Amino acid sequence: MKNEIVKPASGRLGILVVGNGAVATTFMAGVLMSRKGLARPIGSMTQYDKIRVGKGPDKRYLKYADIVPMARLDDIVFGCWDVYPQNAYQAAVYAEVLKKEDIDPVRDELEQIVPMTAAFDKNFAKRLDGDHVKDCQTRWDMVEQLREDIRRFKSEKQCDRVVVLWAASTEIYVPVDEEVHSTLSALEAAMKADDRQHIAPSMCYAYAALAEGAPFVMGAPNTTVDIPAMWEMSEQTRVPIAGKDFKTGQTLVKSGFAPIISTRCLGLNGWFSTNILGNRDGLVLDEPANFRTKEVSKLSTLETILKADEQPDLYNDYYHKVRINYYPPRNDNKESWDNIDVFGWMGYPMQIKINFLCRDSILAAPVCLDLCLLIDLAARAGRYGIQRFLSFFLKSPMHDYTQGEEAVNHLYRQHTMLKNAIREMGGYEPDEEMD
Repeated sequence: MKNEIVKPASGRLGILVVGNGAVATTFMAGVLMSRKGLARPIGSMTQYDKIRVGKGPDKRYLKYADIVPMARLDDIVFGCWDVYPQNAYQAAVYAEVLKKEDIDPVRDELEQIVPMTAAFDKNFAKRLDGDHVKDCQTRWDMVEQLREDIRRFKSEKQCDRVVVLWAASTEIYVPVDEEVHSTLSALEAAMKADDRQHIAPSMCYAYAALAEGAPFVMGAPNTTVDIPAMWEMSEQTRVPIAGKDFKTGQTLVKSGFAPIISTRCLGLNGWFSTNILGNRDGLVLDEPANFRTKEVSKLSTLETILKADEQPDLYNDYYHKVRINYYPPRNDNKESWDNIDVFGWMGYPMQIKINFLCRDSILAAPVCLDLCLLIDLAARAGRYGIQRFLSFFLKSPMHDYTQGEEAVNHLYRQHTMLKNAIREMGGYEPDEEMD
């Protein structure tokens, strides 16, 4: 039944990361340590998860790489852009996520990962003061410089394929503007006209990646590729895109716990979520305009799981609030609190409290790995456009909102989508239904 429908993962896979901060360096150091056998890539679905293929006597549970041709950790070559010039070793030490003994064995390799100058506009991240940035005359010039970076990296590192991953800070909220973001021609015209209000730097990274045949993953809640113009370009270039916002701590809990409430037919009066975070991401999100982008992403989860139109008695008028507070002493060790007011039999109220003391970058690193490996797989399988099967890893999964499509935020339905896609690309029947 199995057939070869995916190109082999031969040669080197370049992973170009936008950002060289806590998430990026934790990701890079972890991969380098894992392939030396000095650490384990725990939390990575591509390295640990097993999927059932076949039924009855033919049923087997296999790792992803036994179903589809996956790039190996040994094949990965890292590069990055950042507004600060420090190499990946210096940045990892500064981030204070990993212990010295978990960085030093790969120090030489990390020191060789020197960031290229970033395409940056301080108006989109006012709290960052780095000066390791490109001098761009227009947004189109920004695109051209980034395209040259990608070509040079691919050539110098002798990569067969490249994936571009956004692991940088959250930009200010950019509302979708129909006149600029609806068509590719309008987007390109705005870039050439240097429309700095509607064209965020992240859009230039995405456009450059797609133009160079590199799949693009948006790991922040930025508007970036979540616009019809980018979908059009993805279709035109036949290069896959995915986004947006890594699903790591609180939203992972929310997308997994909300189904408990709905499956048990309990009612919801309110869900209050708050976070304290002290790393660079927390600093940027302390700016209200940047927090608004994150808030939109985090608020979208519940509304697609606990639906008033399906269960008006249970979910007709609940209150949902999300807060993020910058708290420097905590650094990368984010703490989230969720207060959930539910009601049960005869309307009697109850409360649920969840206190998650997580490590932001430790949770994000395996998500980065999985997204890069899986979107590379999708490209080799000839898939392009929005990769909905990657919703499992994303806080605000992309969907065609212009056609009334609704995002799938239910964790277990997302897992089904992921498993079915792997089965399908491996030549097996996508045999699980999403109820």
